[in-house]
Amino acid sequence: MTESAQTTHEVEIDNSNRSTTPQTSSFADYISAHWADRPETLPSELPVAPHAAARRAALGAQFRGERLVIPAGAMKQRSNDTFYPFRAHSAFAHLTGWGAESEPGAILVLDPAGDAHEATLFFRERAGRDSDEFFANPEIGEFWIGPRPSLGQVAAALGVRTAHLADFVPGDADRTIDDAELARAASELRLVKDAYEIAEMQAAVDATATGFSEVLAALPAASAHPRGERIVEGVFNQRARLDGNTVGYETIAASGPHACTLHWIRNDGPVRAGDLLLLDAGVELDSLYTADITRTVPVSGTFSEVQRRVYDAVLEAADAARAIVRPGIRFGDVHDAAMRVIEARTREWGILPEDDGTAYYRRYMVHGTSHHLGMDVHDCAQARREMYLDGILEPGMIFTIEPGLYFQPDDLTVPAELRGIGVRIEDDILVTADGCVNLSADIPRTADAVEAWIRDAQA
Repeated sequence: MTESAQTTHEVEIDNSNRSTTPQTSSFADYISAHWADRPETLPSELPVAPHAAARRAALGAQFRGERLVIPAGAMKQRSNDTFYPFRAHSAFAHLTGWGAESEPGAILVLDPAGDAHEATLFFRERAGRDSDEFFANPEIGEFWIGPRPSLGQVAAALGVRTAHLADFVPGDADRTIDDAELARAASELRLVKDAYEIAEMQAAVDATATGFSEVLAALPAASAHPRGERIVEGVFNQRARLDGNTVGYETIAASGPHACTLHWIRNDGPVRAGDLLLLDAGVELDSLYTADITRTVPVSGTFSEVQRRVYDAVLEAADAARAIVRPGIRFGDVHDAAMRVIEARTREWGILPEDDGTAYYRRYMVHGTSHHLGMDVHDCAQARREMYLDGILEPGMIFTIEPGLYFQPDDLTVPAELRGIGVRIEDDILVTADGCVNLSADIPRTADAVEAWIRDAQA
């Protein structure tokens, strides 16, 4: 069996030396008997089901006559007999509508049927209470992880035919998600969001906004702890678990000079008055759609003159980029618009070499301004360049706008007053028929609004 079709996890663990479960037939008979009846209750079809069916049809139309096999993926070992929480492959979740509740090892198969495809979702159905699995299997047994759904329940919820995983038979001609062409097509299918996805993305942003406000309320506690960044991380991650599945990516809680490290996720530093806190975080909903928001706030509640100058330059760049967003422009033009402002301000401040056409300003902002967003925080990553960076914007696309300025604490090209200041402002943008909507517009953005936000959160 190929790696992608494994039914449980990638590494077999033998812990038989630790087993204390009696293995006698009399014990097995006793533990499997005298249970109350558990009636089969079928859920209503989920709102995502018709959208997932349309996505499957759109993907299948690109591969007429071919059998497509999209696995959910396997459990990933963390250490010995412990595993990371399972999260299905984004293509699988997108095409089935099965989010946080999806089963490890599940496989979606699209079998050719004339000019279309018939979908079957294979997964390991829950075992009966008369099986050893029920009480003796710590990976999938009901005693250990709770009851798994039945074939009928999943079929009713997702509106798709289901079958037991043991019935899946791979074929030599199968196209799996490991196939570059299928992976590309599944990735590009997510470039334009449907109505269900847009609503989920707004809900993810709204939950993220709540988490950000809770972080601001906790800033005094964070400042009082030597690892205050961990308090920031913990407060936000609690909101992600309350309102969603988890965080969409490792929370970046970067205070002071840590804000100059683009992917600072150690989050083990202090949160000091007078410094800026860069919080880059997003709630991933149970549907697996995630927000991706960044705000940079003064820990003490008020920007210094220098901090505000840098902050206003980044905000100007973000606003300039958003102002050009509309259907028909090139995706890469959004980045270019932001960079014109970044270059102008850093040149105005006298920190760039003589203008010879070299992008010296990229020393202070080395990352891109935008990436698509959806089930993956960097969504549609396997799309072709001509569909992504050089792609033309269409209504329904959702992406970030996130310019920044990062002056490393040991950068001798900038004045001492700028060193150690890092600012990023990131919003989630929906392209509409005649422009765009900032899904995160309700999260304060201007320097004055941020200061008022902090006062209100701590009142």
